[in-house]
Amino acid sequence: MTTASGVELGEQLRAVLEPRLGPGVTVDDLVRLAGGSSRECWRFTARRATGAPRHLVLRRDPPGSPASGVRLESQLLTAAGAAGVPVPAVVTSGDAGAGLGAFVVVEFLDGETIPRRILRDDALAGARAAMATQCGEILADIHRIPVSDVPGLLGGDQLEQLQALLDELGQPHPAFELGFRWLAANRAPPSPEVVVHGDFRNGNFIVGPEGIRAVLDWELTHLGDPLEDLGWLCVKSWRFGSPLPVGGFGRLDELVSAYERASGRHVDRDALFWWQVFGTLRWGVICILQTMTHVSGTVRSVELAAIGRRVAEVEWDLLEMLP
Repeated sequence: MTTASGVELGEQLRAVLEPRLGPGVTVDDLVRLAGGSSRECWRFTARRATGAPRHLVLRRDPPGSPASGVRLESQLLTAAGAAGVPVPAVVTSGDAGAGLGAFVVVEFLDGETIPRRILRDDALAGARAAMATQCGEILADIHRIPVSDVPGLLGGDQLEQLQALLDELGQPHPAFELGFRWLAANRAPPSPEVVVHGDFRNGNFIVGPEGIRAVLDWELTHLGDPLEDLGWLCVKSWRFGSPLPVGGFGRLDELVSAYERASGRHVDRDALFWWQVFGTLRWGVICILQTMTHVSGTVRSVELAAIGRRVAEVEWDLLEMLP
């Protein structure tokens, strides 16, 4: 049964799709997808007078939330695809089309996205064996995206920005302050800024039996150190209970060797560890931020509220990592 809100969303989608797919397009089979605490995701079918139906996905900022750069995400997907990164093809995007708010519509790609299934499903055993190497190769392609292809990306000192964000949130966490002190005293040597995905991890991949079919969720992309992406992929929270350090599916040597071969860059292991510590601390601050988004009433969400329970877990992970 289609709800009134579903009918309205279908009409909004029809209005933005007609200029691309032709007059008479209809939208049905709207299904809200699970996951995605910062954006809404909807799968649907667009039917035209001629040609096969198109299975598509809408990503948009939740109603009432501040704009988060979905239009820039559309540009990133296009630039990433041109650089050889596996991504869904962009169909259309806009800042406020037909009442949708900021949105992007992409092609639907079949596959698994739930991390625990990726790590446990027998049908994906072959994918798990290949994914650490694939991640190294894909990250090399991401870091080759010309900065000029995505004007508007922000850069700057990530550590200073994260400290400022925690200060602004007004949430005292001694374990995090200890982490900031260690990071400031043991800074990794700087690298030339590249396009950094910002959220490259298990949970943001579409996976099939052959491995990674697409990289999703580009809203945190920025300019920065390429090792930031490798360190984030190895944060303990993204292993989902597995002992394997790379996303729960692979070994560090597999990731680093593949990245070095594909990128031509040497990976300093000490610098990579620095970025793993940074990534752990960053996830803790993001947990606080997302919870405060709910508590403040900006976006009321049980999922956002529940993320606050992860803060103590991240504090423990951070304390275990610090020398």
